[in-house]
Amino acid sequence: MERIRRHYIVIGIVIGLLGACVGTGAVAGPREQAKQLHDRLTGTPASEPLLAELADLIDQDMAREAALRAMQEDAFYDVTLKNFVMPWTNEEQDVFAPLNDYVATVIGLVRDNIDFREVLSADLVYVGDSAALSNDGYSIPAVSASSNAHYEALESQRVPLQDYLVPRQQSTIYGIPSDATAGVMTSRAGAMAYFVAGTNRAMLRFTLMHHLCRDMEQMHDISRPADRIRQDVTRSPGGDSRVFLNNCVGCHNGMDPMAQAFAYYNWTGEEGTDAGQIEYTEGNVQPKYLINANNFPFGFVTPDDRWDNYWRSGPHSGLGWSASLPGGGNGAKSLGEELANSEAFATCQAEKTFRAVCLRGPTSPADVTRIEAMSSSFRGNGYQLKELFADAAVYCMGE
Repeated sequence: MERIRRHYIVIGIVIGLLGACVGTGAVAGPREQAKQLHDRLTGTPASEPLLAELADLIDQDMAREAALRAMQEDAFYDVTLKNFVMPWTNEEQDVFAPLNDYVATVIGLVRDNIDFREVLSADLVYVGDSAALSNDGYSIPAVSASSNAHYEALESQRVPLQDYLVPRQQSTIYGIPSDATAGVMTSRAGAMAYFVAGTNRAMLRFTLMHHLCRDMEQMHDISRPADRIRQDVTRSPGGDSRVFLNNCVGCHNGMDPMAQAFAYYNWTGEEGTDAGQIEYTEGNVQPKYLINANNFPFGFVTPDDRWDNYWRSGPHSGLGWSASLPGGGNGAKSLGEELANSEAFATCQAEKTFRAVCLRGPTSPADVTRIEAMSSSFRGNGYQLKELFADAAVYCMGE
């Protein structure tokens, strides 16, 4: 028995050493690296000719070119990018939700190498090219402000998105002024998820989560002024004002002044249903901003869509807010510009792509350094999200 036990211990050590070698890329040649790179970027196996092409590029120290070549495959857009973005479009963060305009717009931005900061401010939505789709035998309903059928049909008929998506103006399709559009925040899917019912604070919270990688607990700071907290927030939860002063105030003091940017927005449908469309009441504050006024009658009464970033001072000044912007304004578009021009926005995109491609978070100083380099490169080279995917794929292809 002792001999058998020693035998298995030796086998275990050998397997562990082999695993360590594979994990560090010590035994991963160009072909193995090419397969890893392609699999991570597309979620599908490569054909033999493509695998040979990628391996040859890697063998010539052109791994980045290999990554960019792999991203020319339909699956990069239809599988990897779609699954990457879909959780941003609903509160449940469900990756299996139907294709929608939010996801299609991000895919279009990436394909066309558009400055990714536009994702939170542009008068832009990507739709299927009706003429091209019809000519090629697809039967796709027209895009609509009140239905997601257009995008669901693109998905159900397996339309290759990189070939058929075209840019259009949100203001033309959704009937809101161009200066009230704000990229994916005013997409149909974004409005349905985060402007429905409630108080519109959800739009700020989930935008921070998905585009700055910060939830409200991480933005907690009781040192900011509380003068813009709305009436619906009780100052004595459970009859104890200390709860408000030490907890509630730390989120609402920064959140409420920024969420005021959405004061004119609403979703017309019922929560939990797909029926409805985005509503914009220019100059008229939505009633949801004035609900539960008796919770604290002396609280802030929202008069318009003026927002201010109280987080520019204090501990969250470290998020790297742009000195070229005023830190306040009116409406969702200027708020989107404020968020997208922060250093935190760039770092968040680098962190998310690293996790998506490497299938893990950073676990070493080298990983952290890599993410910092990715973020810096992203900012310095036109905010191209596709480049982040290439950077991450090359870094992790030997794992």
